Amino acid sequence: MASEIPEFEQALSELERSLLSLRDRYIQVKRDQQRQVELKNRIEVINEAWQHRRSQELRQELKHLETELETLELNLESQLFTWGSLREPFWQAVRFGGLGVVIGWLLKLWAG
Repeated sequence: MASEIPEFEQALSELERSLLSLRDRYIQVKRDQQRQVELKNRIEVINEAWQHRRSQELRQELKHLETELETLELNLESQLFTWGSLREPFWQAVRFGGLGVVIGWLLKLWAG
């Protein structure tokens, strides 16, 4: 029983790291989505200006913004949740949650 405590602590520590990583990725996705909206709005404004005044500066800025937008969209297309990133926490939850249910049933049978 005492040898299970360090294993549990290690598993709990790994789960915490996974959750922090997931939180950081979620924050990044939200930030990228906001930036995506800003870039689309800016591209729309530049396109309107391009219709009235065709200049090399506007063309360069438009290309730069479109490149940045493509990069953001690629980042956003990557999945926030993948089976690979959730596999370990999922099985830890199944294992320890299942163990808790079994122990609860045994205690109920023994007590009552």
